[in-house]
Amino acid sequence: MFDFAFTYIKDFIMNFSIADAEVFVPDQATMPEALSRVTHLAVGAHQDDLEIMAADGILKCFQQSDKWFAGVVVTNGGGSPRTGLYAHLNDDEMMAVRRIEQKKAAIIGDYGAQFLLNHPSSAVKDGANQAVVDDLVAVLKATRPEVIYTHNPADKHDTHVGVLLKLIAALRRLPKEERPKHLYGCEVWRDLDWLCDEDKVAFDVSAHENLQAALVGVFDSQVAGGKRYDLATLGRRRAHATYSASHAVDTAVAIIYAIDLSPLLTDDSLTLEALVEAHMKRFNEDVTGRIRKMS
Repeated sequence: MFDFAFTYIKDFIMNFSIADAEVFVPDQATMPEALSRVTHLAVGAHQDDLEIMAADGILKCFQQSDKWFAGVVVTNGGGSPRTGLYAHLNDDEMMAVRRIEQKKAAIIGDYGAQFLLNHPSSAVKDGANQAVVDDLVAVLKATRPEVIYTHNPADKHDTHVGVLLKLIAALRRLPKEERPKHLYGCEVWRDLDWLCDEDKVAFDVSAHENLQAALVGVFDSQVAGGKRYDLATLGRRRAHATYSASHAVDTAVAIIYAIDLSPLLTDDSLTLEALVEAHMKRFNEDVTGRIRKMS
């Protein structure tokens, strides 16, 4: 039922820590060509996270000859909730379904490459586990992206925050001249509309709504399995566009918010906690200051 035939290039250049990790290249370019052309990279915890949080990179690279998007899914998806058509599947079967869905998204989105690292969530949430960091270092060295999208530090999903921390550790293993120019923490399991306006990175993702809907909708095991991520994701983007400014007409149909984590790339003494605390302090001052002003 779920035996879907894909042509993919098995990892023959890079040595990952999980035996069944793979790199899928939708257009069947050679591995060196596929990885060297990457300009925008997204690193997410689960299958469908990339399509929810990194639409900016997908759209910027879609059908472009000089810009290529690549995705990294760190975990294997084995602990996914399931119901309906998928209720009877065991973890191994569910992992197979989710890998197929991620490859379908890579085809639809015209990705340059899709990494499936297949770690268990427990490895990501283990602060002492270096295998995930090692694999991410290998990906970063092979792709050398200019921009990276990942989970934001205020996300309420432990595995998402774990991926962010592993990615930061991997980036800091690289010489500064080999690091990307931009690192953005994006929305999945917590919105970022609470950030002060000057602290928000607002990505206008008004284009290709049909493509965006298809990218999230292809993960049928999650959508039909009990979570309407397709409606919620596009709805959140539309809501951000309308509520982004109280005294101006809408200038975008859809917006994704992100927090700029790029300072972590240039200052290795800066901790993630300190960066987040600075943003929260400004938010607190904004809220309490407005209350005092109006009192």
